[in-house]
Amino acid sequence: MEKSTVYFTDFRCPVGTSQLDKLRKLCVAAGIKDIDMDGKFVAIKMHFGELGNMAFLRPNYAKVVADLCKEQGGMPFLTDCNTLYPGSRKNALEHLDCANLNGFNTITTGCQIIIGDGVRGTDEVEVPVVNGEYCKTALIGHAIMDADVFISLSHFKGHEATGFGGALKNIGMGCGSRAGKMQQHASGKPAVNAEVCRGCHRCAKECGSDAITYVNKKAVIDYDKCKGCGRCIGACSFDAVYNPNSSANELLDRKMAEYAQAVCHGRPHFHIALVQDISPNCDCHGENDAPILPDIGMFASFDPVALDQACADACLKATPIADSQLGEHLAEPGWHCHHDHFKDSNPNIEWKATLDQAEKIGLGTREYELKRIK
Repeated sequence: MEKSTVYFTDFRCPVGTSQLDKLRKLCVAAGIKDIDMDGKFVAIKMHFGELGNMAFLRPNYAKVVADLCKEQGGMPFLTDCNTLYPGSRKNALEHLDCANLNGFNTITTGCQIIIGDGVRGTDEVEVPVVNGEYCKTALIGHAIMDADVFISLSHFKGHEATGFGGALKNIGMGCGSRAGKMQQHASGKPAVNAEVCRGCHRCAKECGSDAITYVNKKAVIDYDKCKGCGRCIGACSFDAVYNPNSSANELLDRKMAEYAQAVCHGRPHFHIALVQDISPNCDCHGENDAPILPDIGMFASFDPVALDQACADACLKATPIADSQLGEHLAEPGWHCHHDHFKDSNPNIEWKATLDQAEKIGLGTREYELKRIK
């Protein structure tokens, strides 16, 4: 496969030019106007942020993309699917309230907001996964598959289970219905080493599914409630919570790539990623820790695999921020340095598997040419 082209612009703005101007210019340079949108539904997939989280993308960025679609005769809508865990986005009504409270509405974004998998997260379509090895079909939100054109607008940041959350995670995990998310997470349920557990309750506080209780001051997991998200593993400071399936995160990554293939295959798709507020964990958290790396810039491409690879490469070249999760880990005496900012921030991850699988099944290529737009 030939190299893909990824377009990039930094966040430097001379007087009279805004980041929104630069985002528009980036999208146009990357070819968004080459897509036939006239009279067509355009799904713009993004993350509205959990209540309490402040790292998610501002709605102003979404409006730039929606306006570009409308200029081309398209009918855009912002979309995301309901979460697997209890939170502020577990059903469509609460999800829409959350989006509105975080600033996303028809005035701020210039388009409608539709929750892709319906009121209860059950409005899904079973979509074939072309070349799929781990998922022959994927359960995708119905409204997302109804769109003629698909655009992903992603906040590129760290992630406690997948290493980073970029375009492929925004698409693959984000477009899965609740059952689809469960299918991707199915191999990742943790266990507790009772001999090491100190009953500190950190894992229970982090669990979004109320799956952890304590018996004789030791954590116990209710597997009927557990969604396999892995948050408890990251929360435990004593390595008492662990994943007995050593390949679970890699399996999650590969399934996620295959879900992204199901969403994109057979229709025009375009992808944008903003590498800013690079928090160590997902925007699904009801908080966001300090950024682990400085803001880098905005990227766009027709190839989501090349896009994620370019964003990851830029992050790996950046200097860690000292007062952050990554910086603190690197400063710990005896820390085993992985020379990988994502793995040094969250050591149990295997982020390269996502890109490897996406390339293997033909979604895109990790080889790219970076074109800088000023």
